[in-house]
Amino acid sequence: MAGTKTLTIIKPGAVSNEFIGPILAKINEAGFHISAMRLFRLTKRQAENFYVIHQDKHFYNSLINFMSSGPVVVAILEKEDAVSDYRKLIGHTDPAKAEPGTIRKLFAESVERNAVHGSDSDENAEFECDFFFSKCERFSKFDPLHF
Repeated sequence: MAGTKTLTIIKPGAVSNEFIGPILAKINEAGFHISAMRLFRLTKRQAENFYVIHQDKHFYNSLINFMSSGPVVVAILEKEDAVSDYRKLIGHTDPAKAEPGTIRKLFAESVERNAVHGSDSDENAEFECDFFFSKCERFSKFDPLHF
């Protein structure tokens, strides 16, 4: 069974271009529940730790520099089959290849400044949600004690 949560990060370029509201509207319209959210600036160390999975890739240093260059919005999104549904909503990493109407097609500047991050698996969603939010900061619609 697919998981019920995923993590999104509205990246610094989209934040500085004032796309927080329109992106959150698309997320809401797609039926996601936001169970945790914050606006803050990642330190380089936080970005390095979060993106450690990519440390051997050619784009790692530019990704770390970009992700720590300004404020981001981080949120846990909930919905049945959350990871898959969110990946469809955000579209291809390269906005030139993304489907019309997807978040990256609408709001990304380039493949490296692609507006949003989305978890790519249920396992990574668990790690990513735990990286940014404690259990007491979450208000899950799937847990009636917290909602």
